[in-house]
Amino acid sequence: MYGLMITKQEHQEVEYLLRREMEEITLDLGDYRIDSSIKKAMEDRYDVLFQLFRRFATGEECLQYMPNKKKQN
Repeated sequence: MYGLMITKQEHQEVEYLLRREMEEITLDLGDYRIDSSIKKAMEDRYDVLFQLFRRFATGEECLQYMPNKKKQN
């Protein structure tokens, strides 16, 4: 386990960067021109970013960025 001491401004910056990256991935996932294998890698990255975001954001903010889990048949 690692610890991290950051200032309030750094906290806000990290949170902002995570939001931007997750929003960018969400937009790219909707692009039909992107191959499914690339989209899978993007979804995996989104999951990692969301786990980081959960450590910085409130529960209410996390609900906005909650990843959609596809039902597998």
